[in-house]
Amino acid sequence: MTIDQDAPPAGSAKDAVRLHSTREGLPEGAGYSGAANSPLTRATIFLFAVASGLAVANAYFAHPLLDVMADDLNLSRTVAGLIVGATQLGYGLGLILLVPLGDLVDRRKLIIVQSLLSAAALVCVGFSTSAAMLLASMAAVGFLAVVTQALVAYAASLAHPAERGHIVGMVTSGIVLGILLARSVAGTLTDLSGWRTVYIVSAVLTLVIALLLWRTLPRQQRPKGSLSYFGLIRSLGTLLVEEPVLRIRAVIAMLIFANITTLLAPLVLPLTAPPYSLSHTEVGLFGLAGAAGALGAIRAGRWADRGHGQRTTGIALALMLFAWLPISMLDRSILWLIIGVLVIDFGLQATHVTNQGMIYRIRPDAQNRLTAAYMVFYSIGSALGSSTSTIIYAHAGWTGVCLSGAAISLATFLFWALTLRATPEAATQSVDRVCV
Repeated sequence: MTIDQDAPPAGSAKDAVRLHSTREGLPEGAGYSGAANSPLTRATIFLFAVASGLAVANAYFAHPLLDVMADDLNLSRTVAGLIVGATQLGYGLGLILLVPLGDLVDRRKLIIVQSLLSAAALVCVGFSTSAAMLLASMAAVGFLAVVTQALVAYAASLAHPAERGHIVGMVTSGIVLGILLARSVAGTLTDLSGWRTVYIVSAVLTLVIALLLWRTLPRQQRPKGSLSYFGLIRSLGTLLVEEPVLRIRAVIAMLIFANITTLLAPLVLPLTAPPYSLSHTEVGLFGLAGAAGALGAIRAGRWADRGHGQRTTGIALALMLFAWLPISMLDRSILWLIIGVLVIDFGLQATHVTNQGMIYRIRPDAQNRLTAAYMVFYSIGSALGSSTSTIIYAHAGWTGVCLSGAAISLATFLFWALTLRATPEAATQSVDRVCV
């Protein structure tokens, strides 16, 4: 249901969709809101999760491989550092330029074409012979990896309204596992047969996924409306202005992802140094401790569907703040760090899925654009956290990193508490109450 002062007080959720579809230049029914009889089966949901996980992993494979990639192509450390930057730049552009297209064209075809182009970009990475070719290919990989967000929005549009949060949570759990497994899989394949194998194998798997998506994804009527592509892009700003839920949840997303990257970006430095002196493969496996986030994603979706979005957010943000206490005790035992990572990742994913469930509810006709606007703030937060935390570590050590992370957590919790009254009630009600 949408929040609009001009809407009739007794209007139904369907009336709200009709109103916003007209305002956006889309006819009634152009949005992809979930049907009463959802076409999503367990197998289809699993495919969404696997496809999303593989797509996001493509953007993370390079993180533990920068040194071997630099040695193979005779790159300076400065140029090697640009590999991740090029991927992030491509991802940010994809969020703005590609993801909104799902509200204008056939989502099924868009996802399949993106998957095929992703496979081609991965092959280019695997056969790169120069810095220019590698950076351009990695930027393309990042640009096309946003198919992950298109898949999340598509799954949400296919889901029954009463299960939308749960479905989003299940797909997001695949994304969580994809991010976590990317490091360990990349490290293992590189140890076995070189870094190029990582991208060639992923290209083959991406082609297989594209074929499965083509055979499995339900067909939907292509939306028809007067909104042009450039009008679609401009409407991202309009959505941020018009929808308080989107603004609030986007800021929360920026802060929680700045929080987690404040932890993850410099984490390899104390773990590879004495007294732990872990190998890169061991550091990658250590990241699997965050798999609890997958559970957090699934459960949070259920709670949001039942109208407990604000309560879930408050508990999750409190957990993220508390997690910095055991994380700060890394010098005493690595077990404390593992506990802290488990807790902070659970809180992160629970908040993230709750955010998505709440924003998808306000505008069923604009789910791809809502995703794009929301995830831009995610990217900003991730970039800020990763870029500042390594500097903080260099000047203030692990204690400085933990104090910075705890400060961000506290700021996030206070922002959420101060905006409770500014969040429209309909965005937090159970679906049964909204859709009567």
